[in-house]
Parts: sequence; C-alpha cells; structure tokens
Amino acid sequence: MNKTVIIIPSRLDAQRFPNKPLELINNKEMISHVYEAAVKSKAGKVIVATPDQKIIDVISKFGGNVIKTYENHETGTDRIFEVFSGTLKGEPEIIINLQGDMPNIDPKDISNLVLYMKEKKCDMATLASNFKDNSELENPNIVKVETKENLSQGTFIKALDFFRINKKSIGNLYHHVGIYAFTKQALVKYVNLQRSKLEIERKLEQLRALENDISIHVGFVNSSPLSVDTRQDLIDVQNLMSKNEKN
Repeated sequence: MNKTVIIIPSRLDAQRFPNKPLELINNKEMISHVYEAAVKSKAGKVIVATPDQKIIDVISKFGGNVIKTYENHETGTDRIFEVFSGTLKGEPEIIINLQGDMPNIDPKDISNLVLYMKEKKCDMATLASNFKDNSELENPNIVKVETKENLSQGTFIKALDFFRINKKSIGNLYHHVGIYAFTKQALVKYVNLQRSKLEIERKLEQLRALENDISIHVGFVNSSPLSVDTRQDLIDVQNLMSKNEKN
C-alpha cells in the first residue's frame, strides 16, 4: 500500500452552506474538482469519505474512490479516522485531510506538503498564504494562523495559534489553507483526545492538537485557494475558475 493517503471528508448537512459539495462550478460538482486536484498531485491514493449517497454517486460515476462512513461523526478528522482505521487498516504513514470545499487548490501545494511530512520534522503540517487585502483579515469565514516566525516560499514554521476573529497587534499572521497532514501516530493520538475548549469555542479542529502539544508546522504558498463557506464564496470561485478555464 502507498504510505500516503489523501482523504477528503465531505457531507451535505453543513450548517453554514448545506449541499455545497454538489454545487456546480464549470458544470462539475465542487467535490469532483477537489478530487481531481488531489489526484493531479500524485501524492498518494485519494478517497472521499462521506455518509451521503448523493456524493457517493457523483464520485462513483467517474470511477473515483469513495467510502460510505457513519453519519454521526463530530469532526471531519473523525470521519477520516474511520476510513484510516477500517478500510485502510491503519497502514498509511502519512494521512492528508483535504477539505472538500477548496475546488481551486493547487495540486503542487498538496505534493509539497507531503514532501515536507516525509522529512519527519513535525506531527502535523498545513499551509498558509498572504492576505489579499484587509477585508480578509476581518472576515470571520477566513481562518487566520499565527506563526512563530515570518513565512516565506519553501519554508515551514511552527504554528502558534488559529482563529477566525482577528486579534489585534500581533505579527506573523497568514491566511490559513484548509488542508492538514498527519503522521500515523499523531492521527491516532488526536482522535483519542477529548475535544478541547478552544476547539469548541472557535470551531477549529486544529486547536485540539495545539492544546495537547501536537506540533503543527505551516508552509507558505503563493496561491490562495478559496474555501467555500457561503453562497458569495461560491460565486467568487465560480467566476475565478471560469476565467482560468478560458485562459
């Protein structure tokens, strides 16, 4: 078995934007765009993990790998762990949690994340980019990450904090990109921890890791894949990807 697996947790019953995985972008479902980007990365086997038959049907129609999971998982990472420990029998050494709402993520960024994890310098790793403007800093739908040092191309730096509401007067702040890489050991440890106080307050899973001394390193990327959390986000990414397709 390939030592790396990319698992995309996806469900229709999202509070902020129900049914968004099936929204069309360039006449193709959003979840299909994410799946194709993961495959293009050539970083490992790609699997969609979902409790919903409609998503299963979409992935299955083009021969993609999809696993039906239990409905009642509290987090996407729990859904990933079900596939990791069950279908994959706990064998992969690196597990990528790729959010299913980033249809324009760059496959090269996924590949570079996996390459860094193979250096075995941290328990978890993720990505971040610069903010395009001040409005992104104030947007609660955009997750911010604070790092120990400045990020630059090709570097990974220790993460200090993640939040949605902008904290004033702090440095080394970046636009977080919703992808997480785990070592096998870190994933097993993570899912056996209780949900943390900050995780619940801020609705950010990665805070459970930080509050339990699981190290997270952040790598810089030039691209800023749009995370679709609202109807306006969908319109923005539809316009962007339509423009790119024409070019």
